[in-house]
Amino acid sequence: GTLPLPTVVDEEGLLIESQTPSEGDKAVAQPASKGLVLSSGSDRVQVFDTPAEMDVGKAFGAEKEIAQYICSPLSSSSAVIFNDGSCAVWGDNSNGKLGLPNQTDTKFVTTPTKFQVPTVMEDEVNSMKGNNNDNVATKGIGFRTIRLGSRFSAAVTTAGDLFTYGFGGSVLDGMGMLGHGDGESYTTPKRVESLIEDGCAVDDVAVSDLHMTVLTTEGEVLTTGSGSYGRLGNLESADQLFLEPVELLGGMNTLQVVGGHAFSLVLTDDGMIHGWGRNDKGQLGTGGGMMVDMYAMNELPTPIEGYLENNKVVKIAAGHSHAAAITESGELYTWGSNQHLEPQLMTQLLHTKCVDVKCGMDYTVILDHFGQLYSFGQGKKTGVLGQASTKSVSVATLVEGMTHKTAVSISAGMSHFACLVE
Repeated sequence: GTLPLPTVVDEEGLLIESQTPSEGDKAVAQPASKGLVLSSGSDRVQVFDTPAEMDVGKAFGAEKEIAQYICSPLSSSSAVIFNDGSCAVWGDNSNGKLGLPNQTDTKFVTTPTKFQVPTVMEDEVNSMKGNNNDNVATKGIGFRTIRLGSRFSAAVTTAGDLFTYGFGGSVLDGMGMLGHGDGESYTTPKRVESLIEDGCAVDDVAVSDLHMTVLTTEGEVLTTGSGSYGRLGNLESADQLFLEPVELLGGMNTLQVVGGHAFSLVLTDDGMIHGWGRNDKGQLGTGGGMMVDMYAMNELPTPIEGYLENNKVVKIAAGHSHAAAITESGELYTWGSNQHLEPQLMTQLLHTKCVDVKCGMDYTVILDHFGQLYSFGQGKKTGVLGQASTKSVSVATLVEGMTHKTAVSISAGMSHFACLVE
């Protein structure tokens, strides 16, 4: 795919930071005991149609193990979170969506750059300094996850705080996707203060093109941003500047949230999937005959059943305009991209047990319980399927270039893919 592979730094392996680091901040690269990254795609020039192995130490300049490698399913951006909670980002930086205040004019960041937000806000710093704690402003924090979108991004800290940054909206596109209440754009990560005021800690977040979906640690689902095409799930077309609960999901315990270009899916603890938003390519999986209208949408969360009825779902994934689900028996179902309008069983994978799935731009990659990868969908001349070809593949096919490795986690970008191996 169009893979934003990180620039390999010099033999000293120093991680480039958004500001010139002090000597104490520089990490000398050494190979990690776990965390070799294998990717398929291109760096905007060269196409990789088979998995390419990256040396973690040289690529990221970190004497750390990688805990998460995160590809953006809506853009050419990527991030890594290390086992100590620190984070580095690179790739497409349009609208300042990488959250690097010293690189706001850089449209594409080729070198992994340390991503940071302050531990506490200015007013809290002043309060703490009054208690003889002069170092609070310089402390760093760890990240639980980071989600990179097509226009804006969001990061969740280990403390459950949510920071958003990038495009805040416009009169034409809609406003409020950052959730700060003002509709403004921010190139520096800004904490969503309304969640602090409401006592909400964030577990995960899904970033779409013009809206955001948040999952709290209490299992509540909140949305903000553009209200067009039912994106907010509350039967309203008006934009929201603050995060508000999806009322129809009240009383349900939500385990997972994912988002595509203009739709959202949630998985509740009873194994049911509920979806809302745009449905022009069948991405909501609710059926609708031979074809769907280009303006089709669901303005309220709607259960996705069909062939999934009486099957308990344990994991879901969403790409630009399609989605996938894994049942507790390890079966894979997919829908959307004008291929299937309701969940379709992938019979090619019945010989194994699927444990994870990720969706990109009209393609899907699956991880089975043996640590092997399967892929199918649109290659779009990008090689993102890792099948030693830039052609499309219509059925789930083993990625032969990975059979000598055991994958432990996977991440799908818009047109690039990466996984961590043992």
